[in-house]
Amino acid sequence: MGKRWLLCLAALVSITAFAQNYPSKPIRFIVGFPPGGTNDIVARIFAPKLAEGLGQQVVVDNRGGANTAIASELFVRTPPDGYTIMLNGPGHSTNPSLIKLNFDSINDFTFVTLVAESQNMLVTHPSLPVKSVKELIAFSKKRPGEINYGSSGIGTTVHLSAELFKYMTGVKWVHIAYKGGGPGLTGLLSGEVSLYFGNVPTVINQVRRGKLRALAVTGPKPSSAAPGIPTVAEAGVPGYEVTSWYGLSLPAKTPQPIVDRMSKEAVHALNDPGLRKRLTELGAEAVGNSPDEYAAFIRREIDKWAKVIKAAGIKAQ
Repeated sequence: MGKRWLLCLAALVSITAFAQNYPSKPIRFIVGFPPGGTNDIVARIFAPKLAEGLGQQVVVDNRGGANTAIASELFVRTPPDGYTIMLNGPGHSTNPSLIKLNFDSINDFTFVTLVAESQNMLVTHPSLPVKSVKELIAFSKKRPGEINYGSSGIGTTVHLSAELFKYMTGVKWVHIAYKGGGPGLTGLLSGEVSLYFGNVPTVINQVRRGKLRALAVTGPKPSSAAPGIPTVAEAGVPGYEVTSWYGLSLPAKTPQPIVDRMSKEAVHALNDPGLRKRLTELGAEAVGNSPDEYAAFIRREIDKWAKVIKAAGIKAQ
């Protein structure tokens, strides 16, 4: 018993000493989408302020594909030493119901904090002759199967926003899946697809420039980034609601002192007025909750979307 106690004490002292010197080198910040999409934008706004508190550079590493599953598989295999972090998003809560994963979406992660939440915005290419949700529904019902909509990938909130809209209104659209929000937006701007439920930070500038037409936002209330744009529920589909989110994780088994340090610095960064203002301008709202609160949120999201995906019969390709 004495020897075992000494070994435990030595391990505790080692972990404490390591945490006191943490971080001593740059930190890799994995984002599961290509550059240009909302997740990438949020990460690049958040990373510099987080780096200030940690005293080390935080370097964004884009690893797109499979709605963040590729990035997650890479992430969970990194050492739990605090030098690799990841920005989770809604794909983390939908993938378990869509594809066979080589990791556990709960037990292989240490959840640090919910960074921000945002809405999606229903936008159309100017060539589509509709100016409201009700006009879109009427136009679509006269042309079943003739209208294409884009998404940032199967199972993303961009995709599920459209599928929920279809389910609740009875319209029939054709889905074109892109590999991320950036490519999806490009497809809409080029006219390859006619409509898109893009994350507000991804599409808002194109709306302001008149390149896209905004019909509604998907959340429970209008977005401060888009004054005058109604919610989908207000515009003609009562009960409709979808939100997006961005959270920070460490690998499972990361020493608690490092988790505590990362949580402290992340929440401090998210309370910075300048950072909050930048997120608000992009249509996202900073959160910054505790590890336990974020973990509980993840569990609720996984359960919620499992029910939606099953009801809609959505399958990964």
